[in-house]
Order: sequence, then C-alpha cells, then structure tokens
Amino acid sequence: MENRPLEYDYTVAKMFMFTTIILGIVGMLIGVILAFQLAYPGLNTVLGEGLAEYTNFSRLRPLHTDAIIFGFTLSGIFSTWYYVGQRVLKVSMAESKLLMVLGKLHFWLYLVGVAAVVVSLFAGVTTSKEYAEFEWPIDIAIVIVWVIWGMGVFGLIGIRREKSLYISIWYYIATFLGIAMLYLFNNMEIPTILGAAADGTSGHGAWYHSVSMYAGTNDALVEWWYGHNAVAFGFTVPIVAMIYYFLPKESGQAIYSYKLSLLSFWGLMFVYLWAGGHHLLYSTVPDWMQTMGSIFSVILILPSWGSAINMLLTMKGEWQQVAASPLIKFMVLGSTFYMFSTLEGPIQAIKSVNAIAHFTDWIVGHVHDGTLGWVGFMIMAALFHMAPRVFKREIYSKSLMATQFWIQTLGIVLYFTSMWIGGITQGMMWRAHDEFGNLAYSFIDTVTVLHPYYTIRGVGGLLYLVGFLMFAYNIYKTMSARPVEESELQNATPMGA
Repeated sequence: MENRPLEYDYTVAKMFMFTTIILGIVGMLIGVILAFQLAYPGLNTVLGEGLAEYTNFSRLRPLHTDAIIFGFTLSGIFSTWYYVGQRVLKVSMAESKLLMVLGKLHFWLYLVGVAAVVVSLFAGVTTSKEYAEFEWPIDIAIVIVWVIWGMGVFGLIGIRREKSLYISIWYYIATFLGIAMLYLFNNMEIPTILGAAADGTSGHGAWYHSVSMYAGTNDALVEWWYGHNAVAFGFTVPIVAMIYYFLPKESGQAIYSYKLSLLSFWGLMFVYLWAGGHHLLYSTVPDWMQTMGSIFSVILILPSWGSAINMLLTMKGEWQQVAASPLIKFMVLGSTFYMFSTLEGPIQAIKSVNAIAHFTDWIVGHVHDGTLGWVGFMIMAALFHMAPRVFKREIYSKSLMATQFWIQTLGIVLYFTSMWIGGITQGMMWRAHDEFGNLAYSFIDTVTVLHPYYTIRGVGGLLYLVGFLMFAYNIYKTMSARPVEESELQNATPMGA
C-alpha cells in the first residue's frame, strides 16, 4: 500500500484568513479615525450633523474594540486553529464530513453574528458593558457559535493520529474553556420585556434590551473578572499557542523547553483568573479584593515571562535568522512586546502607581503595546507562514514584508511612547495642588497639554494601518504568485507536522 503524505484541508482556515484581514482593516481604520477625533474634535461632525450620531467617538469606540477583539483577533485564532490543529494532530478535516460541516457552519454563523454586532452597535443598541456590549439575542448567537467551534476542536482531537498533545493544543483548549466560562457568567442578563412596571403591568421595554443579573459593586466585580480575562484568554493564551507552533516551524528550531511551556501554562491558568480586581482599585470593591488583584497581577509576571523567555531562547544560536527573515522578526519582536506589556501591566496594578495611572492614557498605551506589538504581529506572522502552504504559492514579496515590519514598528513606538508620556503627565496634573491645597490645574488644562500626544498617537496608528494594508496586499498577491510545493518550504518540527 502506497504511503502518501496526509493532505490537509484548509477550506475553513482560508475562510477565516479572509475575515481576519477584512475585519482587521475595518477595526484599525475605525481606530485611526477615533485617534484623530480625540486630537481634532471637529472630525466628530465632519460628515455633517445628519451622520454625526453614527460617526462620533462614542458610537465608533465600541465598534473599534469589538472589531479588533472579536473580529480580527478571534478570526485569527479560528484560522490558525483550523491550520495548526490538523497538522499537529495528524488528521485532515476532510476525513470527517461532520467536522467539515461544523467548520463551515461555524464560519457562516460567525459572519451572521459579526453583521448583527455591526448593525446593533451602529444603531446604538448596547448594554454599555466594556467588551460585552451585545444584547441578549446576539449573546445567545455567540454562545451557539462558540459551542460549534468547541465541538470541532474536541472532534478533531478525538480522531487524532498523534497520541501526544503538543503544547499549542493545550492553549487552544484553554482558550475555548476560559472564554466559555467568562462569557456565560458575565453576560447573565434579564430581558426588560420580562420585567414589571411600577404599576404592576408587564411587558415594558424593548424586546432586545436587557439588564445585568448583577447590580452595583457585584456587577463591576464580575465585569472586570471577565474583562481582564478576556485579555487573558483572547489576547494571551491563543497567541502563545500560535507562537509555540509557528516560531519553531519557521526557524527550524525545537522549542527551548517543553517543561517551561507547561509550567507557564498552569501558571497562567491559575494566576490570571485572580488579577481582574486591579481594574477596580480605589473603588467600592472590598479592599482585600483590590489587594488580591494587585498581588496576583505582580505574580503574573512569572508565567508571562516564562512563556516569552521560552520563545526567545528557542532562537538561541540562530539569531542570524532574525536579521535574515522578516517573518521571524515579527515573532521575536512580538515576544519582546509581550514581555514589555506583561511587566508594565503589573507595575500599573501596584496601588501607589495606579493612583497616578488610573483613568489616564498611560493605560491606553499599555493596552496597545500588547495588542499592536504582540497580538497584531503574531497573527500577521502566522498568516504569512500559512499563506504559501494553504494557497500553494510563494509569498509575493519578502521586501514588502520587511518594509511593513519597520513601518508598523515605528507606528507602535510612536503610539505607546506618546501615551506613556501623555498619560503620566495627565495623572500628575490631576493630582497637583497649589500652596492652598486647591487643584493646580483645571481638567481643560490637561486636555490642552495632551493635544500633541494625541496627534502623535494618531500618526502612529495611521502608520500601523498603512503597514496592515501592505500586509493585506501581500497576501492578496500571494494568491496568484508563483506556484510552490510544500516540500520546497521550511519543514521543521514541532511534532513533525
């Protein structure tokens, strides 16, 4: 019997590749518009009074965050799963009609959910909860989409040929289970149509509107338990899954320490879940819970840096590849930004530092050096690695890839340094007093001082968007580039995939 190599089916992976790119462009474009609206408020009404309701900052902001988190990032996670999962488990989705049906159903229902989110947020229909703005009908649809993905994940694992589960699979499983738990508990809500009015009548309120099952401080606690861990299981855990596969594959180097990867995994699983309280320092949340959030945030440095150091040490003895390969540059610098971000966050969670940082743009700088440098770079690197293998075409232009890298790196540096400097200035001005104990500056004084930093932030965001458009063009042209067989490409382990 002829022993031919397994033919993987990348149909669903390609579908999610396209949504990753399209939703990335949409989310980043809206982000750039928002950045310049803060610097130049007149842009809020630049399209005229009639459209101002739909194009002002407050209406676009949740669209930006949700397009990046649940559009660009989530699509990238799904796309890489449908690629990585098959290869490390040594099984093709084409071998199971049920898995193919689930994969395609997952994609199309996801698209319907995206459309519902865009329409509802543009219309101003929102629960007003950070990263959880969707009303209950969309929440139910999201749960269905998530369950279908989970069935596909565990279905593929169930028919695998490879007995050992490579560490990336552990992280994908944790992504599914973690977000499922977080989303269900945080989004427990009661449709207002089921409520009762003061006069005892029932059925008041729009059918699609709801109120949280929690109230006051409890609502805040659950919200930031969810909000912080949405970052954990959306921006950290699945991105670590990606780099543990794609960096060894692209470099030809075995991962530095499998034991360290497991230690970091369990550290992240335990510690991350308890750090959300640092979002509620100096609030009505019990003091012991605030302290616990701060302590676990500082401890979080250990498993976070364990993962990042493991990634960097994977390149030990092969650093010349960083200079030679733009793709490896993305992953190595992404790991470096991950280290910066996971050091900066715990520092901001220390109460004395948070007294200055809270509500300032320093927090915005922290969020974006992680999302732009770590999440964005890693997803783009993953798709660059996948493209020749799923399209069976050579990457259109490595020089364009290198140019993109430097443009986006400059954009990130401009972004986070302007927000660091502006944010710390902002916090210090808010706390400054004169010799009589009165506030030294009015709020508008801080706004005026921040204007140049907002402008620099807008320029940085624009550079990142330009780089992403170059990325999209490079992938598009790759689809019609010179045909290439996988045997001509780098074929390193992990797991011999």
